[in-house]
Amino acid sequence: MARAAVLVWLLSMMLVSIDLVQGYGINWGAMATNPLPPKKVVAMLKENGFKKVKLFDADPSMMDALAGSGLEVMVGIPNDKLKSLANDYGNAKAWVKENVTSYLYDGGVAIKYVAVGNEPFLTSYNGSYVKTTYPAMQNIQKALYDYSKDIGTKIKVTTPFNADVYESKSDKPSDGRFRKDIKDSMVQILKFLKEAKSPFLVNIYPFLSLALSSDFPREFAFFDDGGNGVQDNNIQYKNVFDANLDTCYNALKQEGFQDLEIQIGEVGWPTDGNKDANIKLAQKFYDGLFKKLAKGEGTPLQKGNPEVYLFSLFDENTKSIAPGDFERHWGIFRYDGQPKFPMDLSGKGQNQMLKPVKGVEMMDKQWCVLNSDVKNLSKAQVEKDYACSNSDCTSIKNGSSCSSLEPHDQISYAFNSFYQLKNQSVEACNFNGMGTRVTEDPSKGDCLFLIQVESIATDMAALSFSTGLLLLMTFFALM
Repeated sequence: MARAAVLVWLLSMMLVSIDLVQGYGINWGAMATNPLPPKKVVAMLKENGFKKVKLFDADPSMMDALAGSGLEVMVGIPNDKLKSLANDYGNAKAWVKENVTSYLYDGGVAIKYVAVGNEPFLTSYNGSYVKTTYPAMQNIQKALYDYSKDIGTKIKVTTPFNADVYESKSDKPSDGRFRKDIKDSMVQILKFLKEAKSPFLVNIYPFLSLALSSDFPREFAFFDDGGNGVQDNNIQYKNVFDANLDTCYNALKQEGFQDLEIQIGEVGWPTDGNKDANIKLAQKFYDGLFKKLAKGEGTPLQKGNPEVYLFSLFDENTKSIAPGDFERHWGIFRYDGQPKFPMDLSGKGQNQMLKPVKGVEMMDKQWCVLNSDVKNLSKAQVEKDYACSNSDCTSIKNGSSCSSLEPHDQISYAFNSFYQLKNQSVEACNFNGMGTRVTEDPSKGDCLFLIQVESIATDMAALSFSTGLLLLMTFFALM
């Protein structure tokens, strides 16, 4: 029976691959306090025509929701598990059993890739994962083969790299080389990918090129062919996306791996948390990206389009903001499942709002704000600092959507952020007597004072309470 189930799964994977190039993939993260119900999210993805999903961990609720959906799945392994998987094959075998093969039943999850780690060679990690990534990949691949040769061949093991694994001393793509400090480790992994016929995944972020460099030519981050671009021998690069991708190609070519398939593991534009992170620029970037990919022309050195995973699905209010406040605002959908701006995935320019996540239950329409009677804002500022240290205040930082609020309103924003994160608990709107709950929306212009999503845990608790109450009433009725 197990062997028959595997054969059915393999057939489903063949059918999925036929339609592969016709739809984008998207990164689905889970770093939010009140995530949306996974089954409702999967329904929305299918309704909007997405074909592939990339997960950063094998979250059971997400995996269960993806079962039977037909969506192709890339299952991720967090960096903090690499050492365990690298040092003990038994751990790798157990991980594969729990998070991969247990879902390969008739009507299960269409797993195509396992992503071992996430940007493990990132410069800021100071080499923490350089020695464990490759052996972890080997052990995961072996565990897949040991389960079944068919599965080991069909499910590809790879690793998503940040674009900082390669560089160019001249800033020209033709001088693309892998960083010297990781070159030997990269070559090991490249050999592995070639032998396994797995793709090379790279995350490319034109936004970061613009946001982190004051002298970066602005229009070079987009696809309007504006600005001077980069002249590289007889090639004129008009956008940084193409230039980055061809820098990657040349780095691979330098090591003899130019035939490896390159996929874009992450690409996108945030909508808040930075002066260049807003809805207008995000829409401009995505419009240009989709139109470019719709042409199918590729880059000057690479014909045809790579597979692309957009980054990301939703805003995530618990992500680390070490790289910048924008980290919590990459979603093309808001935290509540509502689309942020019109887009056309086909690249035809017929922009319209994507379908939202349906049936999302929100908490009551009430907010927590600074009491209008409070005149001493210095004391209120202390409470604001406390609220922000325990919630998400990235939207009131400099250059963000709510940064122009008056001091009184900024404090109110912070109070409400904390209040909603605490699921509208009455105690969470005290702030030494300076907070008050209101039912009139305090949002101003583009600055949204959010209302929290009903958490899955809250829903389950309410269901358990209702079920218990029903059983108790039935018990007494039978007495």
